[in-house]
Amino acid sequence: QVQLVEHGGGLVQAGGSLRLSCAASGRTFRGYAMGWLRQAPGKEREFVAAVDWSGVSTYYADSVKGRFTISRDNAKNTVYLQMNSLKPEDTAVYYCAADRARPFDINYVSLLLSAYDYWGQGTQVTVSS
Repeated sequence: QVQLVEHGGGLVQAGGSLRLSCAASGRTFRGYAMGWLRQAPGKEREFVAAVDWSGVSTYYADSVKGRFTISRDNAKNTVYLQMNSLKPEDTAVYYCAADRARPFDINYVSLLLSAYDYWGQGTQVTVSS
């Protein structure tokens, strides 16, 4: 079992930055691909970014490419999402998630929401215009 807890959400003006973190419990965390996903009010949950177990391979939704950076520190059991140049349309609840399908598989990242097995409770990010 893996438990995930997100931190770092809040209210920021457009153009500002936030850094989300996701603390994971469970010794198998370091082998799992991880992702950040979000859900805006009245919209479906969507993929934001993903990272393989090693932290080397990353993938981003087009809407955040060049502005967001996903990273991980396996020694600290933590995944991060650095968000720069924030826009009002980035307002959403952000979720951290773990995919246990292919542990320690370099370059494996999960783009589908259905691929994720463990989810955090979410953290609210609000970007004002």
